[in-house]
Amino acid sequence: MAEDIIERVRAAGRKRLLYLPHAIRQMSRSDRMITSEEVRTVAMTGQLIENYLDDPRGYSCLLLGFGNGDRPIHIVAAPKDEYLAIITAYVPDPAQWSSDLMRRT
Repeated sequence: MAEDIIERVRAAGRKRLLYLPHAIRQMSRSDRMITSEEVRTVAMTGQLIENYLDDPRGYSCLLLGFGNGDRPIHIVAAPKDEYLAIITAYVPDPAQWSSDLMRRT
């Protein structure tokens, strides 16, 4: 099942990435400065961490990947027929995540 979800994310991401306003605000925070290329890398190579099957806006999921300088980045993305919606992107806080950044503490 995880492979199917990842393939849906990657297929949608190959078509187009659509950054929602919240994602743009989070990416452009001065303590983050996450680039669109880093988000694309996470979408295309990241690992599935959590599924949000019952999200009222439609299915979405949390992915972990690595950006410039191997900086860990989490993105929440929602695959659609014509694009991958990027809901948010952030650098995970080690105080809130396990050492592998895959589980909330």
